[in-house]
Amino acid sequence: MLNGKTILLIIGGGIAAFKSLDLMRRLRDEGVRVVPVLTTAAEEFVTPLSVSALAAEKVYRDLFDLTDEAEMGHIELSRSADLVVVSPATADLLAKMANGLANDLASTLLLATDTKVLVAPAMNVRMWEHPATQRNVATLKGDGVMFVGPEEGAMACGEFGPGRLSETPDIIGAIRSALTEGPLKGKHILVTSGPTHEPIDPVRYIANRSSGAQGTAIAVALRDLGAEVSFVTGPADVPPPSGVKVIRVETAREMKDAVEAALPAEAAVFAAAVADWRVATENGSKIKKVKGELPTLEFAENPDILAGVSQMEAGRPRLVVGFAAETDDVVAHATAKRKRKGCDWIVANDVSPATGIMGGSENAVVLITERGADDWPRMGKDEVARQLAYRIADHLNGTDTSNAGRR
Repeated sequence: MLNGKTILLIIGGGIAAFKSLDLMRRLRDEGVRVVPVLTTAAEEFVTPLSVSALAAEKVYRDLFDLTDEAEMGHIELSRSADLVVVSPATADLLAKMANGLANDLASTLLLATDTKVLVAPAMNVRMWEHPATQRNVATLKGDGVMFVGPEEGAMACGEFGPGRLSETPDIIGAIRSALTEGPLKGKHILVTSGPTHEPIDPVRYIANRSSGAQGTAIAVALRDLGAEVSFVTGPADVPPPSGVKVIRVETAREMKDAVEAALPAEAAVFAAAVADWRVATENGSKIKKVKGELPTLEFAENPDILAGVSQMEAGRPRLVVGFAAETDDVVAHATAKRKRKGCDWIVANDVSPATGIMGGSENAVVLITERGADDWPRMGKDEVARQLAYRIADHLNGTDTSNAGRR
């Protein structure tokens, strides 16, 4: 997907600049040509020699370098790439971009380019949260500039909060998404995945055997078709994919809040195995085992996230897809669930222990729509996700004329 692409990489000044070296190496491993531009501040953290060695390209540094202007003027340099990436993007660079300043090579390239721009911010948490920076970010997003991160975590300065540079795989995922001109380009899709954990006390909880593998595969497939994916995940065994917005939750109530906060979306896929019940009153201390006595747990019903979104009066996604994990009468139960919840599609599967599907690498699903049941053959979860993603794209683009899965 990235092989043969050219990326103009602008490296801003900041301690996170050292991560640009790994980013260049991994991009080159995928067949990408990386043309590096160093700001003056960036040279305080990485050397032109190290950048040139890893990029296997000349490093551009000076706006008024006559040799560079003769070989490739800054206007041509700004437009010769498939994508311009700024990593790390400092508060200073964001301010220059938002206000149209052009007093060095990097800012001049960013003002002169007609190529898509992706920025990966990295700065102190107070700088990121400052109203001026947030105004600049809002301006840039309004101008069509794409963002990846920043992430929350410990800073080199000793503070904690949002401002950390996104990890390299996440930046590469965002680059891949930015360069994908798939049928879902420009569409926001919400995906839930994994189990929920409902606490009994500080050390015990109610859960299920969902690994999160199918939900993760669906998020990846949608991302690869160009969608902007918000991925709400419980504590799954499978790590979340790169190139999507990840929202981590623990409980069903947290998932409900995260889903509502992530809307609006053009489609929503509810692949999470949400616990139906929770303990009505969580114990603040560990319940002690007493010989001859069993604890009594009172249960309460968790919110029905799928039904809640399916039955929204305003802001409902155009397509709502639920999942039904059944152990018997799969089609009958799933068909009834689709009508009861009010969703458009149900992806049903048999999770009886003998199938090995729950927590396994394969799945055998039946897609239930208003047209009836479409029985898909058993296949890898990645292929199930790919077929579902194409069906979603066909539906949203008005080209879903077949009830058969894409083979």
